[in-house]
Amino acid sequence: MARAKSLFHSANHAINYCARSIAKNAVKEQLREQGVRVSLVPIREITEKAQRYLANHPELYEQALERAKQMGMIEIREPIVTPDAKRSVS
Repeated sequence: MARAKSLFHSANHAINYCARSIAKNAVKEQLREQGVRVSLVPIREITEKAQRYLANHPELYEQALERAKQMGMIEIREPIVTPDAKRSVS
């Protein structure tokens, strides 16, 4: 049976998507705290603020990695161990 196509072509793409999403949500929350109706703010403005927020908070990439793992966007694979590698470790 054929596998369904993944939304993301790589783990990096999934992580970047999640990081941008987290940053956008943080910006929207800040706007709400300021009493601004988010629905009246242009998407372009939210995106620009989210990009700056993400640049200032690189730890969001770690959160994004965890979120991507939880959502099944990233498959965690065990490293391939060859017989030669086993002998060199011993």
